[in-house]
Amino acid sequence: MASSKLQASFRDPSGFVFTKEGSLFRQVNKGYKENYDFIIKSGLYKKLTDEQLLIPHTETNLELAQTKGAYMVLKPEQIPFISYPYEWCFSQLKDAALLTLEIQKIALEHGMSLKDSSAFNIQFLEGKPILIDTLSFEKYKEGEPWVAYKQYCQHFLAPLSLMAYTDIRLSRLFQLYIDGVPLDLASRLLPLKTKLKPSLLIHLHLHAASQKKYSNKAITKDKIRGKMSKRSFLGLIDSLEGAVKGLGWEPKGTEWADYYETKLNYIPQSLREKANLADKFLTDIKPKSVWDVGANTGLFSRIASDKGIQTVSFDIDPAAVELNYKTVVERKEKNILPLIIDLTNPTPAIGWENQERMSLLERGPVDTILALALVHHLAISNNLPLDQLASFFTKVCQSLIIEFVPKEDSQVQKLLATRVDIFPNYTKEGFEDVFSNFFTIKNKSDIKGSKRILYLMIRK
Repeated sequence: MASSKLQASFRDPSGFVFTKEGSLFRQVNKGYKENYDFIIKSGLYKKLTDEQLLIPHTETNLELAQTKGAYMVLKPEQIPFISYPYEWCFSQLKDAALLTLEIQKIALEHGMSLKDSSAFNIQFLEGKPILIDTLSFEKYKEGEPWVAYKQYCQHFLAPLSLMAYTDIRLSRLFQLYIDGVPLDLASRLLPLKTKLKPSLLIHLHLHAASQKKYSNKAITKDKIRGKMSKRSFLGLIDSLEGAVKGLGWEPKGTEWADYYETKLNYIPQSLREKANLADKFLTDIKPKSVWDVGANTGLFSRIASDKGIQTVSFDIDPAAVELNYKTVVERKEKNILPLIIDLTNPTPAIGWENQERMSLLERGPVDTILALALVHHLAISNNLPLDQLASFFTKVCQSLIIEFVPKEDSQVQKLLATRVDIFPNYTKEGFEDVFSNFFTIKNKSDIKGSKRILYLMIRK
C-alpha cells in the first residue's frame, strides 16, 4: 500500500503524520509513550474532544507504522481543507490565539502543558478553530516556565498587534517568517502608543529587548527551574489572554468591504436572478466541495454551504473576509471557510524544501469553482489572457459556474476608463470560444436586468 510522510510534521520527534491510500494517520513514537498515555489517563483527551477543542482520533493497527520506533498509530478525523495563518482574517487568528490559551488552561488542570503553541497546529472545522496536534502536550513540571511562551508571542500576539495597530496586511509576514513574526521586528513596526499598553509592553517590547540581551548567552533549564510557580504560570496565561482580547480591528475602508451595499451596479432583481441560477446549477451537478474565488463577503458561497457543501470562500480583501467570517460565527455555520487568497498570486508552497506548507493548487482539486463577477477583473485589470484563466480552472475543478461581464457593463467601463482597450477578444463570443477548448458549456443563461451571462461548464 502506497504511503507518504507529510513534510508538515517532520520537525517533531514525538511523531509524525502520514497518508496511506488516501487516509490520514499519525504515528506516535516510543519516546512520547509516557506523555501520550498521560493525555488519555488524565482525562485531558476526553475533556478537549468532548468540548470540540481537539481533533478526535481512533487508535488503529500498529502494523501501519512507518518506522520501527512506533508506539501507537492514530487515525485522526480529517480536516476538509487545510488553511494557514497567513490566509486567515484578523478574527480567525484571534480566535485561534484564544483557543490555544484555553487549551493551555485545561491542560494545566490535568497536569499537562503545551510544549509548543504553533498557529499551524490550529485548523478550522465546522466554523470554529480546533487543535489538530495531539502530540503538543507534555507533563507539567512545577516551577518550570512555559516553554511555548516565545512561540505564542511570535505566532499570535505579534501578528495580531501589527494587524490591529499598524496595517491589516502585515498578516502576510507570517508567510515570510514561517516560525513566527520576530519580536524585534514587531516592536519596531508597532507605534509608540503600544508601549503604553502594559500587556504589549511586557510581552512584545520588553520581551524583544530581553531576547536581544540574552541572544548570545546560554540559559539552561537548571538556571530557570523554580522561577515560575503554577500560580505565576496561570497569571502569565491570563495576561496573554487579556492582551489578545484587548486587540481589535474593524473591517472598513477597503475597496470591497461594502460591495453589495454601495458598488453593486445591477438591480436587486438581477441579484436574485443570479442567485437563483447559481442555486439551480449547483442542484444540477451536486458537488461535494466548492471553491468560491472572489467571494467578497460570501453571499454566493452560502448558496453552496447552505446545501451542506463544503465551501472555501476566497477573497483578496481582508475586510470582506473578516465580515464573511463574522457571519460564520454569528450564524454558527459549519460548511463555509472564509480565507484571504489572491487568485493572481495564490499561496505558494513554503518551508523546508518548499514542502512544509502546501500551495493552493496542492490543496485541490475541488469539485466545483464559483467564479462570479471575477473574469473582467482578471482579464482587464490584471491582463490575464482568457486561455490562461480557462487552463487554470481545468487544473483545479471538474465543473465551473462562471459569470461573463461584457464591455458594455458599467463595471467594465470603469476598468477601461483609465487605460487603452487592448482586449479585442474580450467578447461573449471570444469568451465562449476560448473556454470551449477546455470545458463543455452545459448551460448558460442571461441574468435578467443586466448584460451579464452565467455559465455552467463541465471539464472536458
